[in-house]
Amino acid sequence: MTIPPTGAFPRLPLSSRAEADPHHTPDPSGRRPGDESPSVVALGGGHGLSANLAALRRITPLLTAVVTVADDGGSSGRLRDELGVLPPGDLRMALAALCDDSEWGRTWRDVMQHRFSSAPGRATTLDNHALGNLLIVTLWELLGDPVAGLEWAGALLGARGRVLPMSTQPLVIAGDVPGAGTPGRPADPGAVRTITGQAVLAKQADVGNVRLVPPDAPACPQAVEAVGLADWVILGPGSWHTSVLPHLLLPALRRAICDSAARRCVTLNLSPDTETQGKTAADHLRVLHAYCPDLALDVVLADPSATEDGADLEEVAASLGAEVFYADVRAHPGTAVHNTLRLAAAYQEIFERHR
Repeated sequence: MTIPPTGAFPRLPLSSRAEADPHHTPDPSGRRPGDESPSVVALGGGHGLSANLAALRRITPLLTAVVTVADDGGSSGRLRDELGVLPPGDLRMALAALCDDSEWGRTWRDVMQHRFSSAPGRATTLDNHALGNLLIVTLWELLGDPVAGLEWAGALLGARGRVLPMSTQPLVIAGDVPGAGTPGRPADPGAVRTITGQAVLAKQADVGNVRLVPPDAPACPQAVEAVGLADWVILGPGSWHTSVLPHLLLPALRRAICDSAARRCVTLNLSPDTETQGKTAADHLRVLHAYCPDLALDVVLADPSATEDGADLEEVAASLGAEVFYADVRAHPGTAVHNTLRLAAAYQEIFERHR
């Protein structure tokens, strides 16, 4: 790919057919004539979304990731604070997950994920920064457009899909946890304290009243459009309150998800995270319903080894309009990591059943 000089970056076309045929009007979903692959939008962030994308890229070329932008920890938090940009880390991980298994894809996946580390006894400003974060921020500064920057990063990597932020402005996530106390005195179980910031909130248990700041932030227009054009919208897996739920807290994106003609699938985690300790698989669905009562589902994907409350899960899923599809998607017994090939096979069967 030839990179134009600074200031000469064009927007990437949706399809090269538009250049070859001036009378061709590309489908906004990216679908080519005769292509029956489902158009899929995967919502989330972090490792859960990465596993989903690594699976989905194997079964459809029409794949869009819509990524949370509330991270305030690590390299992302530093770049966000110092440069006033979107936190790039979850976006970087999504792009890396969309790299294919060719030598080019594997190499660029490693490049994007590479973190700098100082020599022993030294400390530098590059410590713990991921190269991919710096590349993405560079493109944003050159282009002045976060969506265009991600398009160029995806083109460089040969990404099998596109990556969009859920909002084009950095968001803050906050939630309430019980048992506030003061130094030297026991916690009051009836009290509530507010935790602000994704990095800290993700380490809290029994989180409630989760909210975004600002509450009326604009959704990324391309993300809203992608959801509206999708055949499938997938929520989860991932940190339930800080990666999955935020998509239902952003007003315009929530409306798009609820109003879309797409089928909706929720993919459950393989074990509770810190935020949802003590909650069952069915409780995870109850959380989504509590924050978005209008959300209707078609399928809930669950691993039977992570579902001790099958009857309750099926009852709650049915109340939301969904069936539970059980599949062994765990990488190894006892691990909370998804096997992307098994996950891909599960999605393939789900899509075929609901074609």
